[in-house]
Amino acid sequence: MGNIQLIGIVGAGQMGRGIAQVAAQTGYDVVLFDAFKNSLDFGHGFIKTQLDKGVEKGKWGREQADQAFSKIKTTVEITDLKNCDLVIEAATEKAQLKFEIFKKLDEVVKPEAILASNTSSISITEIAAQTKRADKVAGMHFMNPVPVMKLVEGIRGLETSDETFNTVAAVSEKMGKTFVRAQDYPGFAVNRILMPMINEAVYALYEGVASAKDIDTAMKLGTNQPMGPLELADFIGLDTCLAIMNVLHDGLADTKYRPCPLLRQYVAAGRLGRKNGKGFHSYDK
Repeated sequence: MGNIQLIGIVGAGQMGRGIAQVAAQTGYDVVLFDAFKNSLDFGHGFIKTQLDKGVEKGKWGREQADQAFSKIKTTVEITDLKNCDLVIEAATEKAQLKFEIFKKLDEVVKPEAILASNTSSISITEIAAQTKRADKVAGMHFMNPVPVMKLVEGIRGLETSDETFNTVAAVSEKMGKTFVRAQDYPGFAVNRILMPMINEAVYALYEGVASAKDIDTAMKLGTNQPMGPLELADFIGLDTCLAIMNVLHDGLADTKYRPCPLLRQYVAAGRLGRKNGKGFHSYDK
């Protein structure tokens, strides 16, 4: 199981295409799957654009870029993942969707393959329970943007084997990432800490402590963060932030994780952040 050569990616969105690019650039053959042809074509084209930009900036040569791109095959048929040694799911952060994907992957992917989820908050143990290979399921939480951010948060479900966890750690490190280990508790390590900070910043705005601009400026200059918490929430997507806060609140049953009413209101209004041009700040689409 430790010999990983062919990696499948489920979802050609922001995270999936980033994982596919990094995997291909570090020598893996990749099958990029998305059920929607338009999303798949856009994601594949986006990878090509990013590789070309890297050539223009001198980050890598033309031959390296072309070789990496040639390693990525695309498909709208999930059965084309059948021969993958590792499949990384990077679909929308919705539990039921992920459960359905893992049930299907368990049916079509060879029995000895590892199935991993890029989830940022949903229980790996619950995801693994949708399969007949719970020992071969783990979390690989990449950070956005994947080609830039150096971290992969590894999450071990209740049944995840040592061999599986060591394998996903080795794959992450081959991709040039630093691998940190977290247990399967709501939010894991990164979002258990990050999301309450973002939520508190939303409360500060909600209660009139300071403006969105001043909250972000204060945190950038006062705590040496590269991006203010409200700006970061816009970057992540306010719908995603709300979904993660709901997981924390439901899973830990502590009122300190209650999503701010203003965050709920913004999501209800469709103000989702950078992805649609307006969140706590406004952006040119």
